[in-house]
This record gives sequence, structure tokens and C-alpha cells, in this order.
Amino acid sequence: MLVILSGVAGAGKDTIIKEITKKMNNVCTVPAYTTREPRADDIPGVSYNFVTKKEFEELINNGDIYEYDIHHNNYYGTSKHLINEKAKNGIVIKDIDVNGTEKLKEVLRDMGIKVVTIFLRVPKHELQRRLENRIDKLSHEEIKLRLNRFDYEESKMDVYDYVMKNDNLEKALSIIQTIIEQEYKEETKEN
Repeated sequence: MLVILSGVAGAGKDTIIKEITKKMNNVCTVPAYTTREPRADDIPGVSYNFVTKKEFEELINNGDIYEYDIHHNNYYGTSKHLINEKAKNGIVIKDIDVNGTEKLKEVLRDMGIKVVTIFLRVPKHELQRRLENRIDKLSHEEIKLRLNRFDYEESKMDVYDYVMKNDNLEKALSIIQTIIEQEYKEETKEN
């Protein structure tokens, strides 16, 4: 089963994924491929698989990427091999943007992999505050880029199975954990 977590940059996706994988033994994550530069707290192969633009384009051309998009001038994409390997035998939780979510839902369901989608909402003023206060200090241009994408991402909420406000981390974690447990129970009943 694949659990897709989406929302605007700064909605808390990474934090939730880290906490859910700590709390739930049967849930793992798979790192996306990206061409962005690693940040100080990034662990290659854990946070992301960092590659050059040329290497990423080779992955695309070889059909090794399910979906990809360009955000903030960098490629981000989902590996076919990593998703297939992990999602068929357990629960994977993954941060994927709104465009990638639509494509993955279609492709993976055709392959018999259950896909559960969750969109995290954050009010725009709260998002701006979070972006301005990030530990990895974003430039004014990066903050503006992310805020400009807010309305587009919010317009795609109807694609998701669940939409929830993320204004309290513990509450959000509890809700997402319950969703995962319930959806997994239903999937194992069906199979």
C-alpha cells in the first residue's frame, strides 16, 4: 500500500513522515530522486537520492521514474523500482506533489497496489510564517516561489481521499495513523 502525503511546501509533510515512520513499525518511506543540492541535515539515500540533471534525465529516458516534476528549478521524481519493491509488501508513506499524485494513483492501482492520498492544508499566512522560520533559511525568492504555488496546489484537493488541516502536529499524526491503520485493515481484508 502507498500512502501519498501532499500539500504546499511548508505544510509539514516531512515532519509527519518522520514521525509516522518512528511510530508505526510497518510503515517505511522511499526517498525521491532530486537534482537539488543537499541541505545540511539531508542524508543521501535517506532524505533523497541526489543526482545530477543529466542522471535524472537518463532515469526518465530509461523509464525508471513513475512521475516527476520540476519545483523551484529542480527535478523531483519517484523511482519505479523502489516503490514496486516496498509497496507490494508493506506500507510506504511518501511526499508527492499534486501532479505526481494523479499519475501515481492511476498507474499503481492498475498494478494492484492500493493508493491512499492525504492532502495537508495550511492557511497561507501560517505557511508564510513557517517558510520564513525554517531552520534551513530560505531566500526571499524561494519563499515567494512556494507561496505562488499555494493556490494551484489547493485547487487540486478534490483528487485526494482525505483533506485535513495541519495546525496541530500531534492531532495530525493521530489522524494520519488512524487513516493508515484503517486503510491497511481494509486492504488486507480484500486480499
